[in-house]
Formats: sequence, structure tokens, C-alpha cells
Amino acid sequence: MTVAPALGYDRSDWASAFRNVGVELDGVVLTTSRGAIPSELQGTLYRNGPGRLERGGKWVHHPFDGDGMITALTFEGGEAKLRNRFVRTEGFDAEERADKFLFRGVFGTQKPGGLAANAFDLRLKNIANTHVVRLGDQLLALWEAAEPHALDPETLETRGLSRLDGLLKPGEAFSAHPRFDPGHHGEPRMVTFGVKTGPRSTIRLMEFSSSGALLADSRHSFKGFAFLHDFAITPHWAVFLQNAVAFNPTGFVLGQKGAAQCLASKPGEKGQFWLIPRSGEGKPLQIPAPEGFVFHHLNAFEEGEELVVDSIYYDDFPSIGPDVDFRQVDFESIPEGQLVRCRIHLTSGAVSTEVLEARTCEFAMVNPERQGLDARHSWMAVAERERGNDPLQAIKKLDLTTGVGKVWSAAPRGFVSEPVMVPRPGATAEDDGWVLCLVWNGARCASDLVILDAASLAEVAVLELPLAVPHGLHGSWAQA
Repeated sequence: MTVAPALGYDRSDWASAFRNVGVELDGVVLTTSRGAIPSELQGTLYRNGPGRLERGGKWVHHPFDGDGMITALTFEGGEAKLRNRFVRTEGFDAEERADKFLFRGVFGTQKPGGLAANAFDLRLKNIANTHVVRLGDQLLALWEAAEPHALDPETLETRGLSRLDGLLKPGEAFSAHPRFDPGHHGEPRMVTFGVKTGPRSTIRLMEFSSSGALLADSRHSFKGFAFLHDFAITPHWAVFLQNAVAFNPTGFVLGQKGAAQCLASKPGEKGQFWLIPRSGEGKPLQIPAPEGFVFHHLNAFEEGEELVVDSIYYDDFPSIGPDVDFRQVDFESIPEGQLVRCRIHLTSGAVSTEVLEARTCEFAMVNPERQGLDARHSWMAVAERERGNDPLQAIKKLDLTTGVGKVWSAAPRGFVSEPVMVPRPGATAEDDGWVLCLVWNGARCASDLVILDAASLAEVAVLELPLAVPHGLHGSWAQA
């Protein structure tokens, strides 16, 4: 189906990325179709996302219910190698043997057999499909509703479910969106959390050294149901935004909906900022947040008596109804994300807001060395149109001080994923480095890896991958 030319993209190009990955490649040497790989680029780009979207002729209701697949692109000496592997979770192996869905999906996927087969089956399959990060000698595939899976960083082979040497209880939530402190407390740290939801919600805040040693561990309870995917850090604070949402589990219990489809915004109600001291000393602060819904934060930093938090805001909780085919979704009917800066006065509790980027955007990041500090530059995935909601087809570099932006576009047939900014070794300028991005190429129904100059967004190199990677979620860079 071809959409109106004014939209600038063909829906079938975008939808063609939703497919099963049928191969697992092992160290395939890649060549550039344009440009050259910088010799200083030394390390591995890891990506996670759903790679299995259909079983036994039945499709998932939402791609976020698909089984996790890790893609690794390793750079050394101006060359690149590609490897991909499915995460061999217990549920993945069981469904591979059965060739059908055995578990319901959080986002609405049902088992065969209708209501009788799905009602009162409250089991969740850990699909390990959301993020992938290095911690010590392990690569962790993350899914925020349960424990991580440990993988071999080189081969991507699944070592098994990890409870981090007994730190986690069976089934305990472990965030799929850790933050990496570049050294505010003398050494780099991974800061992460788990949340137990209910009428009162409890956040477990954890900090790890680069080797994987636990450095800090604390729990904090708050009134209200918590829907928390992401958070932000500063040297002294962990910043959470409790969205104003309600959860009515009736549809999930009766087999009519997925758990995520039972979430609904509370019209007219504001969310809450939950500010937790990273030192473990002092009480958390609760401050009313602006109306809107937030999945992801760009960054946060401290400025005198104020805490500044940059987040991507939606007017409402974006979801896909039980009767909607995700491949035919109407983008105009979904709220668009915009980058908003909130200034929180820590003493008075007053909050002011400013729109930093009105163009539809998602997956924003700063130079990792500026995590938790006032950063001047950011990189994000944006729509090709400056106004209106569309698929993400371009990368934008935004000067957070002046508002000036630069754009690299993959339109009309390319669709971008989360950009990952990699600083050049020894760089002194904040924007000296590269931006790596997987792009779905609708013209050849496969994925490209695009390397951009982080300062100018000039194209440095394009690698056409012998692999079709579906639209994914998060990724990370591990320096060699």
C-alpha cells in the first residue's frame, strides 16, 4: 500500500522490517558500500530487539512481545565483523520446540485457543528483548519485568538466567534502562533499579562497579502505581518520573488483554518526580510533574538549587488497541514525542518547562562522558517532517544551548533506530566522535549500519548488512 506522497514514506517500506530473523551469523566480515570505517573506532556496538515475531502462523500482537535477538558489530583496525544470536531463554526454547506461542505477551499477544486458553494464565515469559549492556565479564540481555540473561560478550552464546550471584530473587525486576555514571564518584559505575508495583510501589536502587561489584543498594517506597521504564542520574540524585497512570488488571486476568493494555492515563492528573539521594542518606523528594507521559529521559544535571531534567514527553500514553494490526498503525492517531526541559527547584518544589525540540523524536542521548552533567549537544532519532507524527527516519544533532540543529536523513525508504554516540579516544570537544545507527533499508529489505561524524552529521561510512534486523529497542557501545 502506498501512502500519500506528502508523508514522504511508504508504509510498506516501514512495515517490511517486521519479520522473523531466520539466520544467526558468526563473525561475518563486512565491507563498506560508501566511505571508510575510522581506524580509531575500536570496540563493539551491541543491539537488542525482537527478532521472532511469528510462530506457527500466528503473529505477535505487538512487536515488543517478540523474542530478544542480539546483534553485535565489532570494529577493529578499520574493519568490521557481524554476529547475531537469539537469547536462549527458557520460554524461547520451549516455543521453538512446540512451534507455537505457549505464553501470553505483556503487550497483548495471546496463546492459541481463545479466552479459554488465556484466562487466568498470569505467567510472563522473560523475552530478554529490550537492552544489552556489558557488566564485568558478562553481557546482560535485559527485560525490565524480570532478571537479566547473561551472555558471552564474544560469541553471544546464552549462559543462562542471571541473579547476579544471589543479589536478585527469582523473578525480581531488574531495569532494562541502566545509566552509566562516567566517574562522578571516582570511578565509572552502572546505576540501575528494579521496581515492585502496587498501591505502594518500591524502587530498589543499585550501583555497580565496572567489574560488576555491588557498590550501593537501597529501597524506597512511594504511594501509587509506578510505570517506570527509564530514569536519569546526576552526581547526587536518581531521578524518576511516576507517570499518572492507573492499572486495572481485570482484562489481563480474564484473558482479554495484555498487562500493558490494562494501563490507562488519569486525565487531568499530574505525575510525580521521585528524587532519590544516591548517597543513601536523606529522604527522597516528591514533586509534582507536568502533565504528559514519559518513556525516556535524555539527561539530568544540577544547577545551583535546581535540578534540570530533559525528557521526551507525550500528551498521553501511546498504545495499540486489541483490534489494531501494529503493521497498519495510523501514526497520526498516536501522540508525538517532544523533548521538554523541566527545571525543578529543590527547595520550593516549583517546576518550569521549556520545549527544546518540537519535532517528533525519540531515543535521545548525550555524550556518555556528560551523563549527569550539563551537556551542550544531544543526538536523537526524529521524523522526517518537522511537524506531525511519522516513523523515525532521520538523526538530529541538537545544540541544547542555542536550539540550532543539524539533520541527517535516511528518507524516503530508510528508517532509523536509536543512535549511539561514541566519543573519539582522547577527544576534548564534546561532539568529537561518531554516531552509529542501524537503519532499516526498505529498498533492499535489510539493515544498514551508518557511521556519522558526531559534530557535522556528515556520512562517514555505510555498511550494508547481510541481515534483516527488525525495528529494535536499545543498544550500547563497549570500547575495546
